[in-house]
Amino acid sequence: MEIFEIKEIRNSIDKIDDEIAVLYNKRMALAKEVGIEKSKQGLCTENTLREKEILNRVTSKMADSVQIFGKQVFNTLFETSKAYQFQFTHTPSELSEKITCEIDKHETFPVRATVACQGIEGAYSSIATDKLFELSDILYFKDFNSVFNAVDKGMCQFGVLPIENSSVGSVNAVYDLMRKHNFYIVKSIKMRIQHSLLAIKGTKKTDVKEICSHEQALNQCDGYIKSFNDVKTTICANTAIAAKFVKDENRKDLACLSSKECAGIYSLDVVESNVQDNDNNYTRFIVISKDLKIYENANKLSMMVNLPHEAGSLNRLLNKFSALSLNLTKIESRPLPSTPFEFAFYFDFDAKVNSPAVRNLIAELESSSTEFTFLGSYQEI
Repeated sequence: MEIFEIKEIRNSIDKIDDEIAVLYNKRMALAKEVGIEKSKQGLCTENTLREKEILNRVTSKMADSVQIFGKQVFNTLFETSKAYQFQFTHTPSELSEKITCEIDKHETFPVRATVACQGIEGAYSSIATDKLFELSDILYFKDFNSVFNAVDKGMCQFGVLPIENSSVGSVNAVYDLMRKHNFYIVKSIKMRIQHSLLAIKGTKKTDVKEICSHEQALNQCDGYIKSFNDVKTTICANTAIAAKFVKDENRKDLACLSSKECAGIYSLDVVESNVQDNDNNYTRFIVISKDLKIYENANKLSMMVNLPHEAGSLNRLLNKFSALSLNLTKIESRPLPSTPFEFAFYFDFDAKVNSPAVRNLIAELESSSTEFTFLGSYQEI
């Protein structure tokens, strides 16, 4: 008897769903007409006041227990309607026009370039550079900010910087500098990071009483470091700088966590290889450019949007991506120092910027956000 009752209820639900489908089709047809008319008149597609009026009207007709769920349904309805409208409208955007111009150039990523990196020879950034460029002249700088300055002043065409690691997360300093400076990502690479314990010739593991490296490398090898008895850790600005420090100190009780490449460069022994805690350890490096460049085979986009500290602001933004079936691969939030309780959100997603729907989304975000930054369209290898 219970199974029969459930079946009857489901039949009733199916009938209602069919009615909703018909009404939804009618609503979207009307939304299209509104979108085309707004485009003709140069009006913004976003109309939060009207959306609020609709929500107040329709939820007042619902039972108290379902009003909050009804609000979510209609918010999704608004986002899908606007996404559909964008297929038939054109939002004026200087940024969108610049993007279109870059796409039309059909440029390929350069084979040779002068590149700025943080650290010294043997740093993981320089190894990433060698993988990204077939031929490169690398200039080394002491910190990330100096890399940005070198590209900004024209000393280097590009800069290569780490932006996140699969084990310890994002390199927040680089994200903050991307926000501070007006730069674009033009390519990226996910590179497997394998740390080795390096020391001067003849050193054994039992001799080591101090290990130096970059802070992230130390974190990535935390379990391995704990296998030592009473070992001291020292933070260096870079893994390659740590290797040079070991060479210069010439002490058998001192070792570093660095790449195998540094062993050859600084005449050190590899005491132990692949000592990172997680063998699936990858760092993502980005190539930055002062000028907007969109090279062929670009399949990833990055952007930054400031959002107010209010209920639903992030959800409304995420709905825009969902409505276009765009796959978000990363969301990173950073507090805005000058505005309490407000955040900048960084988004990476898989998409080709030559899609009109994607360019319309960019134009919409640019026009409707308090602050919007397009960080680049690029290929990730």
